[in-house]
Amino acid sequence: MRTSACSIDMVPHVKKSPESIVIFSKRLGLAALCICALLSLTAAESPPLQIGSPLDSLKTTELHDSFNEIHHGHRHEAIDIMRPRGTPIRAVTDGVIRKVFISRGGGLTVYQFDREGLYCYYYAHLDRYPDELHEGLAVARGDVIGYVGTTGDAAPDAPQLHFAIFKLGPDKSWWKGEAINPYPILMRAENDQSARK
Repeated sequence: MRTSACSIDMVPHVKKSPESIVIFSKRLGLAALCICALLSLTAAESPPLQIGSPLDSLKTTELHDSFNEIHHGHRHEAIDIMRPRGTPIRAVTDGVIRKVFISRGGGLTVYQFDREGLYCYYYAHLDRYPDELHEGLAVARGDVIGYVGTTGDAAPDAPQLHFAIFKLGPDKSWWKGEAINPYPILMRAENDQSARK
């Protein structure tokens, strides 16, 4: 007797007609194909995020992958982009301002959800907000949502944008989610933009 779980010979002492073996084999093949397709769908990665730049004229040479570095005693889970104080910061995608918040570490911050509520984009160390910015405000990709600064624990002589991306959980909490490295996403976005020029 064979040991394969898919073998028709596993049931002893049962005679099968050639037609029933063919039908069983076809059904087994179709079932296996369906299972393989389902497994490949669940194992497949989500398509890469398609976002714009949070800063005008961003160059790939300005991006440094500091996602896994230790900053202030914890994993950074973001990147810092150095720019002069007051440089406009732009929404990277269409969505809604979920939270405008002041924290000890991040200083003046903005949490923006994408339109589908799947991802949160976090902008920190801002110098100030536009007057019209408020929680619940719908924004389009490219809208100014803040200005580069040094609030929070940023060095006073190093104005920067601290930029992070979180995949939101089912509770859609703005303060938590699965951290996603923004470095390769921004590198791809900038390379794609350069290729279109």
